[in-house]
Amino acid sequence: MRSEIVANWQPENPEFWEKFGKKIAKQNLVISTIALTLSFCVWYLWATIAAQLNGAGFNFTTDQLFTLAALPGLVGATLRFVYTYMPALIGGKNWTFISTLILLVPVVWLGFAVQDTTTSYTTFMILTVLIGLAGGNFSSSMAYIGNFFPKSEKGTALGINGGVGNLGVSVIYFLAPFAMGSTALGSVFGVTPAIIKGNAVYLANAAFMWIVPLVVILALMTRFMDNLPLEKPNPKNLVQIFGNKHTWAFTLLYTCSFGAFSGYAAALGGTKVTFISLITLCVTTALIPVGVNMHNFPFFFAMSVLTFVCCGFATGATFRMIPHVFGNPLLSSLITGFVAAVAAYGAFITPKIFGFVYSTFGNIHPAFAVLLAFNIVTVAVCFWFYVRKGANMNV
Repeated sequence: MRSEIVANWQPENPEFWEKFGKKIAKQNLVISTIALTLSFCVWYLWATIAAQLNGAGFNFTTDQLFTLAALPGLVGATLRFVYTYMPALIGGKNWTFISTLILLVPVVWLGFAVQDTTTSYTTFMILTVLIGLAGGNFSSSMAYIGNFFPKSEKGTALGINGGVGNLGVSVIYFLAPFAMGSTALGSVFGVTPAIIKGNAVYLANAAFMWIVPLVVILALMTRFMDNLPLEKPNPKNLVQIFGNKHTWAFTLLYTCSFGAFSGYAAALGGTKVTFISLITLCVTTALIPVGVNMHNFPFFFAMSVLTFVCCGFATGATFRMIPHVFGNPLLSSLITGFVAAVAAYGAFITPKIFGFVYSTFGNIHPAFAVLLAFNIVTVAVCFWFYVRKGANMNV
């Protein structure tokens, strides 16, 4: 019965939507969002461990650590161009299952690698590349899940999937320190602790703790996700999205908002939210280095948190706008994937900017100046295309 309903999917038919579509669509959205959240947790797993490696007995240079930190972003961003098309080629449920299953490999391997101080730099490079696979899942997830919903609800669904999914970054940063300090969890996993500054630190816990959640969500996918019949993309579709000015405008907006992944914009969105968030982002970007100069941690922390919140709002709002600007479902999904792919290079470029600036100038202030200039350009683009009266955009 369910397979027949999915094979004849009609989200724009009110009777179909209320009787069959809404429940199935929401089930797919919930599982997709949880899977995407876990993908972000894995994607940023390395960042929570890297700073502790040398203290745990490894001997990597600062440049090597910056390179390892940047690799997951580079790999994830590049794979997003490919992952965007996978749901249409082999099925959204099938691809979500495969791409999530693969993540168990770096999670398990990294857990063992950090316990062995003879693990080579080359091995860690391979591991960070495998961790980068998690970053590609965003594009396939965003390109697929919106197809379950009618146009009136598509933007909200994308905002929930993308906004809450991005929350995985906050989740990993919040949980990892507790996990690495947990003797009980270390005993469960059989982890050998590293002694860092006189304290027992269970680095492997930060990796091993994701095994059970990944296995659980894989089991739930087999029950509550579906393969929608989708139109196969072709080169003509690509030409259409590359030639559209809004493709590049949305790419810029999302690139600017992608850095923090807060996710508070799940059910909100639109041009005003994006515009206000970007303006506030300019202010906080300028004030963070002020907090550094003042050696005022509460001020620095407050500005950082506000930055993350603004980025979360802008992230969800940007993806909510896309289906309203692009009426064609196929083009909308392709553009969603493309925008996410290009913007993800920020996860590679930003650490490299900070590393280069610090090694060149001895401080990070010039890096914030570069980011502020980029934010200002983004605000101008948002205003011109989507906010001013002459833009005729009611999204």
